[in-house]
Amino acid sequence: MRDFLRKIEKNKYFLTFVLLFAYAQSIQTRIRIRGEINVYIFTPEAAIMTCVAASLLFSIIKFYIRNWQKSSVFSLSEVIKIFSASLLSYVLLIKALGYVIALLFDTVQRNFNSKTLAISTFSDFMDGIIFGSFFLAYYYYSKNKNHQQELSIYHQALLESRISQLKAQLNPHFLFNNLNILDQFIEEDQQKASSFLNEFAEIYRYVLHASDRKIVTIHEELIFAEQYFKLIQHKYGNAYQLKIQTASGAGYILPLTLQLLIENAVQHNIGTEEKPVFITIEITTICSVSNMLIPKQNMKSRSGRALNNLKEQYKLLTNKPIEIQKSESNFSIFIPVIYTL
Repeated sequence: MRDFLRKIEKNKYFLTFVLLFAYAQSIQTRIRIRGEINVYIFTPEAAIMTCVAASLLFSIIKFYIRNWQKSSVFSLSEVIKIFSASLLSYVLLIKALGYVIALLFDTVQRNFNSKTLAISTFSDFMDGIIFGSFFLAYYYYSKNKNHQQELSIYHQALLESRISQLKAQLNPHFLFNNLNILDQFIEEDQQKASSFLNEFAEIYRYVLHASDRKIVTIHEELIFAEQYFKLIQHKYGNAYQLKIQTASGAGYILPLTLQLLIENAVQHNIGTEEKPVFITIEITTICSVSNMLIPKQNMKSRSGRALNNLKEQYKLLTNKPIEIQKSESNFSIFIPVIYTL
């Protein structure tokens, strides 16, 4: 009984539509036959009986769907086969039930003469087509909707899994690069190494915290970018300069985006105290990171894995790709600001 009530609750809008349609149909039929409007025209017993018959038809269709539908996707040939068999079974069953009732009340002659039988059979046939079509449309719509929801859940899980994999690649990348810097400081200046280690430990907490998040606020990333740039200055002094311009702090970006782009600018360009490389972060409706181009000479070719990784993450999360502009003197990357997911 509980399952029955749950099904009614789940399909209440469809069942209400069927009842209202049956009621409107009974009113229209009575007015057409009687040619007048009175209280009897609006009594609901005919509509209720039509709904009972329609429920029987729905059960028959479900029976054939369970037993005959082999494919999990919509197939026109299967639907035609199921609908035809259901319609025939429904009309025969209605006639059989009607005959049993006629025998009980001794009305066989009146209800099953050739003229009455032909009219009632045609009426049952048309009702079967109408209500059966309603049911099949609703059934396959619901099935397709559920299928789309399952696909959405699957793709979301796949998306999150892929992003987690990409983040897992970036974290060691960040760690190893800075450990290399620390290794150089240990050999050159132990005091600098100690200071670098303390600051690195502080900002790596953010890295670990951000790893569990899909997106972070721009404000958080800007603070982290400034902290990270202090590590850069431990090694290079004022050979690299960072300028941040924000017209709006609203929105989100992927964790470690700004750090990665700052690192990219430092790795590919050589700056000196006399001729520093200027890096500019500008936040408007998009986030842009620009730097002067002073390419390092005889630099080993790099795979660009980190930047490609970032591109892939944004491609998975938004429909706006990362844009890159390059001239003889400047390199710019434009990151879409995420407002909603």
